[in-house]
Amino acid sequence: QVQLVESGGGLVQTGGSLRLSCGRTGSSLTMSWFRQAPGKEREFVAAIMYTGDSPVYADSVKGRFTISKDNAKNTLYLEMNNLKPEDTAVYYCAAKMRGIAATQRIQYKYWGQGTQVTVSS
Repeated sequence: QVQLVESGGGLVQTGGSLRLSCGRTGSSLTMSWFRQAPGKEREFVAAIMYTGDSPVYADSVKGRFTISKDNAKNTLYLEMNNLKPEDTAVYYCAAKMRGIAATQRIQYKYWGQGTQVTVSS
């Protein structure tokens, strides 16, 4: 059974930085971050293959966010820089067994509970 636990969210000012972490059980997992703002659909943010290769990003975060994983620590990260108010959302970690770094929510079987990120203007 795969379990995912996010941490690292919080309140930050525009232009600030945060690093989200997702602790996991299980191996050979392709993992991703999604986010959901109030009143909006959950949207893709970034994904990375189980090998740690081929990161994929949403256009809205490209150049500002970096996804990485430390398999030795069983942890996925999302480094977020130059944060904007529109980045405010609950951020979710998701995982699936192996495969490509998919961008569709339906392709991920396992989900964490989410961590709140709030960017003040």
